[in-house]
Amino acid sequence: MGSREIKSPESLQETPATSSSHQRKKLSVYFIESDNRRMALGRGYTGGTTPVNVHGKPIADLSKTGGWIAALFIFGNEMAERMAYFGLSVNMVTFMFYVMHKSFADSSNAVNNFLGISQASSVLGGFLADAYLGRYWTIAIFTTIYLAGLTGITLCATMKVFMPNQDNCDRISQLLGSCEPAKSWQMLYLYTVLYITGFGAAGIRPCVSSFGADQFDERSKDYKTHLDRFFNFFYLSVTVGAIVAFTLVVYIQMEHGWGSAFGALAIAMGISNMLFFIGTPLYRHRLPGGSPLTRVAQVLVAAFRKRHAAFSSSELIGLYEVPGKHSAIKGSGKIAHTDDFRCLDKAALELKEDVINPSPWKLCTVTQVEEVKTLVRLVPIPACTIMLNVILTEFLTLSVQQAYTMNTHMGKLKLPVTCMPVFPGLSIFLILSLYYSTFVPLCRRITGHPRGASQLQRVGIGLAVSILSVIWAGIFERYRRNYAISHGYEFSFLTAMPDLSAYWLLIQYCLIGIAEVFCIVGLLEFLYEEAPDAMKSIGSAYAALAGGLGCFAASILNSIIKSVTGNPKKGQPNWLAQNINTDTSTGLSRSMAMTMR
Repeated sequence: MGSREIKSPESLQETPATSSSHQRKKLSVYFIESDNRRMALGRGYTGGTTPVNVHGKPIADLSKTGGWIAALFIFGNEMAERMAYFGLSVNMVTFMFYVMHKSFADSSNAVNNFLGISQASSVLGGFLADAYLGRYWTIAIFTTIYLAGLTGITLCATMKVFMPNQDNCDRISQLLGSCEPAKSWQMLYLYTVLYITGFGAAGIRPCVSSFGADQFDERSKDYKTHLDRFFNFFYLSVTVGAIVAFTLVVYIQMEHGWGSAFGALAIAMGISNMLFFIGTPLYRHRLPGGSPLTRVAQVLVAAFRKRHAAFSSSELIGLYEVPGKHSAIKGSGKIAHTDDFRCLDKAALELKEDVINPSPWKLCTVTQVEEVKTLVRLVPIPACTIMLNVILTEFLTLSVQQAYTMNTHMGKLKLPVTCMPVFPGLSIFLILSLYYSTFVPLCRRITGHPRGASQLQRVGIGLAVSILSVIWAGIFERYRRNYAISHGYEFSFLTAMPDLSAYWLLIQYCLIGIAEVFCIVGLLEFLYEEAPDAMKSIGSAYAALAGGLGCFAASILNSIIKSVTGNPKKGQPNWLAQNINTDTSTGLSRSMAMTMR
């Protein structure tokens, strides 16, 4: 197809449209694009940019950069970041409970809020990467911040001045809540370094997967295959980091203390940073395209200012786009015009007055308008995963509380309670290992899809499995509590029930692991492919934002349950009380049932 610009037919001003339906068909005539590339949501995304080196200059020989070798350095950085993230998410709950003497519910909520803020603020990291810094420099800066936060947490767990007095604080005292609480300034210090760590994670998370995917040549005939495998291996590195956090880090904590455990996370993060910088000559980069929020605001303002302009107006020149094959947005190719969200198209209506006094707040290019349309189209997909993230958050905290009341022996081996979340990671590792040899051929026979299932089909499979996991969790919690009451453990939650194995929790853990690998991997790949060239990091941040909203929703759900079900005046504990064996109702099961709804 030849390439030409968006222009109005010369006869348009002489022959106005006779009907709105006729005019709808006419509008698509104004934009013709030449690049035959992937389609955004099946419509017409035609981007494409030239990779550059770290200095912003075009790469002469692409064969010497990018590919799987460059991706390996990025996998290592993500593995260490996830190791620190999951190491904190599980160990910080028990650290606050046993060392800082916070209640289990307050500790869980504090960690949920930390997880939520670190994920929801990923939009900021995505914005900085797409607008000004680029993905490489955003990762470089925020990994350094991450390391500083981990160092601060290590000092908190090492120096006695940052911890409350541990004398005369045995299990009975913890049960009664009579241990000396942490001073306000001690908790302030802990929360400060914790949120510095979360801020560092927020800058890394939306950039790493996109930066890794940037290493593959989108003009290659095997690009789709490489991208599909990359996101699977990327999540495999996430899983390996989680497994190490739930096993090795927990072992270090038990054998050498909290300071050594958090110090190990800081050392791992430091090593990964060093390896990331060593790989710098191999990386392919995308130029930042300027502030995406400014471009979005310009489209909204321009569309509002021209809200009364008609597509059949005699003042209409055409839909505005810059000449040539490249768009006006640095780091982005052109995007073909689509017919939905036509109210936004008015931002690109070039009227005669725009020729005299052009302004980006009155006239935007078609590509700029289509960027906004794409962002709007993408919203419902990650929004569907918010409840999955609620379940993941609840399992990460409440299931640990369940495991404390149960027997964690596996033969002669006693598995620490904080190691229990390793089982979703192991199930994810197994699924990803068998994905191409088992799942893809099986599903290909059913769906006919060359990769077994489309990205959105995988998201749907994950959501369906997550419902099964929370149903089982609710059923088993009812059984666990009734068992505790009938066997005389109603008033002792720190004593494990020897005849009730904690490995019944593996069913819900494995189900949620399956749900996570299908849903999150499919979502990350979908968002990367569909996001505009200059908004890849923001597209990836959508997934992290959904995760953050899920964490906040879990905290809100827990707070509502605590306030509604408890009555301190009557001595009635809430459903999520510290002693989950003696609650007046099946708290966890009802909490998880509410989560499912």
